[in-house]
Amino acid sequence: MILIVGLGNPEKKYAKTRHNIGFRVINELKSLDFFQNKDIILLKPETFMNDSGKATKAMISYYKIPLENLYVIHDDIDLPFGTIRVSKDSSSAGHKGVQSIIDELGTQNFTRIRIGIRPELKVQSQKLKVNTTDFVLKNFTKNEEKQLKEIIKKVLDTISTLLTSCS
Repeated sequence: MILIVGLGNPEKKYAKTRHNIGFRVINELKSLDFFQNKDIILLKPETFMNDSGKATKAMISYYKIPLENLYVIHDDIDLPFGTIRVSKDSSSAGHKGVQSIIDELGTQNFTRIRIGIRPELKVQSQKLKVNTTDFVLKNFTKNEEKQLKEIIKKVLDTISTLLTSCS
């Protein structure tokens, strides 16, 4: 059994925010044949982001899912917009939803699929100066929204590759 958790916030007002990209990926995964009739659970926690660990732990406990079969999809403000990185056994790097999962499970030894949401800076040496909470809870710009379909497709390809290589 495999558990894929997409992080986000459950209320409709958050649906198109940067912080909800994990939910958007799960929505797309549900529509793919690859994920039908397999032992894969797709989870969008109905708790808010900062309590994502509670639902994740409940599913892992109920279905007795080994931690090596846990995949968490989330936004990452430290990565440039559209960048996709897979990491395993790494800290939350300040992401409160990931930290909630680490706290609830008592380990950081699971796979994360991180999707960059940091805006491109006009000058490479320029530092991003924004309130992180405000930034992640804002909707994507129109230009970013246009690019999301392709970015999410790349995330789906990444997940398919990860799951194919572990089976």
